[in-house]
Amino acid sequence: MSPIVEVVNHLVENKDRLSREIVEHSLQQIDIKYPQHEIDRAFVDFSNFIKLFAQSLTDNKKEINGELRVWSRKLGERDASEGKKVADSLEVYPTIRQSFIHFISKIGLDHKLSMEEVLYITKRLNYNFDLCLNETVKAFDYFKEKIIRATQEEVSELSAPIVPIHNGVAVLPLIGVIDTYRAKYILERVVPRVAELKIECLIIDFSGIQTIDTMVTNHIFKIHDVLRLSGIQAILTGIRPILAQTAIRIGIDFSHIKTYATVHQALKSINIEK
Repeated sequence: MSPIVEVVNHLVENKDRLSREIVEHSLQQIDIKYPQHEIDRAFVDFSNFIKLFAQSLTDNKKEINGELRVWSRKLGERDASEGKKVADSLEVYPTIRQSFIHFISKIGLDHKLSMEEVLYITKRLNYNFDLCLNETVKAFDYFKEKIIRATQEEVSELSAPIVPIHNGVAVLPLIGVIDTYRAKYILERVVPRVAELKIECLIIDFSGIQTIDTMVTNHIFKIHDVLRLSGIQAILTGIRPILAQTAIRIGIDFSHIKTYATVHQALKSINIEK
């Protein structure tokens, strides 16, 4: 049996003990206190890493690299789902790497590997570390963005509710800050919903909007045009002077748009017209 194979077998057979020693050694170098459940989880995580790393020394590297990528992505998704910051992991990464190099290089020398073989193991270790780090960070960013998008969609849904108030009549109160994402959400999600609810008249109330920019103003007035083309009467209320000025500046024509100061006035107008 070659010395490399002996080292591989030793790492696989003693992965749990070695993982514990590496984690404990790393914690001695880091001025951070971790809860015990995270330390226990690190024992398991690094035990898995040691097994995959050891197998990568002799087995099909392409296959092992694939397993390492899958394992690393799961770690990234887990950290993102728990609200952790990727910077926290990067902060301790150099210390953990050095601990791994220290212990695994020592094992290589104990098994009388040549310097070339020890160098080979160290290079493979660094490669696997970099591979895992890259995949973990990418998965973390992707999953974090996924969470942010889901949160944005939930907030958009809550802050742009369709409120039926009479047969065929509903109010769409716009609340908070309208950004490009929310304006697009209203255009793509809320407007089709208005048609599904068989609403004939929609009062879009701007009185709850805090800030709005030129691009978003254009989106909002596009919503009015889409509703009109769909045969739905759209009435705008609560338009503040600064919003009206922005709309005029970008060339929006108010002559065909019904506007009122308040929702109450708009409802009175509808009753009069009926």
